[in-house]
Amino acid sequence: MIATLLLLGGAWMTQGPTDAFGEVAAEVRRGISRGLYPGAVVVVGRQDTILYAEGFGRFTWDRRSHVPKPAESLWDIASLTKVVATTTAAALLVERGRLNLDAPVAAFLPAFTGGGKPAVTIRMLLDHTSGLPPYVPFFRWAGSRRAAVDAVFAAPLDFVPGDTARYSDLNAILLGFIVEAVAGEPLDLFSHREIFTPIGMHLTLFRPADSLRPRIVPARAEGGTPIPGLLSDQNAVALGGVAGHAGLYSTGLDLARFAQVWLTAGATPGGPLLEVSTVHTFLEHRPRTGSRLLGWDSPDSVMVHPSVFGSLSTRSAFGHTGWTGTLLWMDPARDLFVVFLTNRSLAPKRRNSIVEMREVRSRVSDAAIRAAGRPCEAVVTAC
Repeated sequence: MIATLLLLGGAWMTQGPTDAFGEVAAEVRRGISRGLYPGAVVVVGRQDTILYAEGFGRFTWDRRSHVPKPAESLWDIASLTKVVATTTAAALLVERGRLNLDAPVAAFLPAFTGGGKPAVTIRMLLDHTSGLPPYVPFFRWAGSRRAAVDAVFAAPLDFVPGDTARYSDLNAILLGFIVEAVAGEPLDLFSHREIFTPIGMHLTLFRPADSLRPRIVPARAEGGTPIPGLLSDQNAVALGGVAGHAGLYSTGLDLARFAQVWLTAGATPGGPLLEVSTVHTFLEHRPRTGSRLLGWDSPDSVMVHPSVFGSLSTRSAFGHTGWTGTLLWMDPARDLFVVFLTNRSLAPKRRNSIVEMREVRSRVSDAAIRAAGRPCEAVVTAC
């Protein structure tokens, strides 16, 4: 077990016993034993502290494969890309006055036209009120990146923009295009320089080099063989591996550093990544968007099914999930974050694994909240 305490300033020191997190470990192992995913890592912490970091299971269903490690193992984080790269990049550009949340998408992407699209704004892409369909499998017919981009622009609206929030991959894909248009460079280069490097996320990247392949936890298989580095999202593959909705790889501890930045309203060891006012703008609850914030999701008070945030999170909590079985959330009122990464997409042994993952995420979230206790209760030396 990793027993460390992480300070935003970069220092590491020994943490006390983590026996309290036994329930978290039991819930994660239960998911493995039920055949939902072969491996996982969990990191739980506060603004300046890692309370718990542990790896479980194996890279694949082969018991001879590696045991995942929070600091080293690279995961296909799927839709967490939407917040870790794309939403944060948009927030930076908004703060710098280069992007207006209420500007029309067509002002940056002239090819996004027809059928009510002139009314779609940047804000609507972020809070999922654009009216775009949830998913278009353009990888099936797009033989080039240009054809894939054209397919995104051609997708018709399903409902009137601004009417209601309905989650759509296309929102984040278009937002990624806009970041590139405004920044004048690819999303991966902008994210690396402006987000990952300042935070110290040195193992967070699109299209990892072949030299990193031994560290990658496979998310897909071909011909029954797990392939490290093969993206789970085939639309992201059609877009060249760099997309606003998916394609990013990261580690448990890199995402813990990212979580600490948002939990501290933008602070990093080298100074603020974002101003407090910008963070508050992106985390504001607005009418007609339900649980959706700008880029982020939050606990839904009317949801019947188990919430991935658990039943103990507060109104201030926000986070996101990913198709591969990933989860990241922060709860400022509790001064707590949870990173839970799995490779559920790799040949799960349960037919309804994505549904069952909601239950596992919910139980892991509640177990983490119970184990962490109140701020300064779990690790007295950090107070």
